[in-house]
Amino acid sequence: MILAQLKEELIAYSKTIGVDKIGFTTADPFLDLKDRLVTQQNLGYQSGFEEPDINKRVHPNQNLEEARSIISIALAYPSKMKDAPKNTKDARRGIFCRASWGQDYHDVLRDRLSKIEKFLEEKVPQAKKVSMVDTGALSDREVARRAGIGWSGKNCAIITPEFGSYVYLGEIITTIPFEPDTPMTDQCGTCNKCVDACPTDALVQGGQLNSQACIAYLTQTKGFLPEPYREKLGNRLYGCDTCQQVCPENKGKDVHHHPEMEPDPEIAKPLLKPLLTISNREFKETFGHVSGSWRGKKPIQRNAIIALAHFKDESALPILAELMKSDPRPVIRGTAAWAIGKISRMNENRRNEEKIKLISAKEREKDDEVLREIDRALEMLENAQ
Repeated sequence: MILAQLKEELIAYSKTIGVDKIGFTTADPFLDLKDRLVTQQNLGYQSGFEEPDINKRVHPNQNLEEARSIISIALAYPSKMKDAPKNTKDARRGIFCRASWGQDYHDVLRDRLSKIEKFLEEKVPQAKKVSMVDTGALSDREVARRAGIGWSGKNCAIITPEFGSYVYLGEIITTIPFEPDTPMTDQCGTCNKCVDACPTDALVQGGQLNSQACIAYLTQTKGFLPEPYREKLGNRLYGCDTCQQVCPENKGKDVHHHPEMEPDPEIAKPLLKPLLTISNREFKETFGHVSGSWRGKKPIQRNAIIALAHFKDESALPILAELMKSDPRPVIRGTAAWAIGKISRMNENRRNEEKIKLISAKEREKDDEVLREIDRALEMLENAQ
């Protein structure tokens, strides 16, 4: 079959299976990316979730021998939630980032990529293929940039003219030598809104991210969240959308093409207090299908505790005291202790009552990190007097 014809047929087919954008690039090495990755590594800016072998990230043929081209796809996801529940004083809620609304995007993208693979198998049976989504070796964003899906924004996201940066990305490396598309030129210009708005200054400069300081990364860690970042977390349970929300290219972009991406408001914006006592089984049944659950319930519960402290929700104090006393996980006990100090410090009656609980917990506690959190909570109460 003539390659140009195959490409046109594949583009047409992709639209029938719900692919919003498709682009093609060569399997040449991503040499410019290599320089940036080495810099990120040397500066300690990597998250640790990436493929550790930089060569695999920049040389497609290390992932598929005889690789000739890469097919990049993008699926647009919603930016607005229909019937979103209100966050009220009596019903405090957390929030999952938009990329964790609806069904886990890894599953959605793999479904589309699998269908494209089967299409190619029928057309070119001898061709070899390797699909990747997010956790693959290649950089989804760099592949998409070079394949003309969009340009790489200062917020380190691919920005498409049609859907803004609210797109999921995936790719297929193949031995089929498709004609490459033209990369899109940068259109951020002098705009620096995302860099200026980043809550933790994780966007060091346009296009450079210190993942270790990024809230999206921090919400996924399992240990104690460093105290300077707790104030910045707000009510985020997983991920952060700030650099996308302030982007002018995202203004008015809200796509509802895919039913499986539609959020359940009670899952995407859940009540905080019930999260603190949810069982493993309940968590899996309720949140197991969303991408934000991949690290388990502990990071979500830790973040929920911090969110309750952010709201100074005194109604949560009995639950927090019980967690501080009985939870087997040091991170939860310690974060609960810190939250107790944070919430009760401005209420004199509460201060005295919670101080007694903190001192009692300190007498029982054996974990050094938890003890430091209890001392920090007691310090907050002392300084409030």
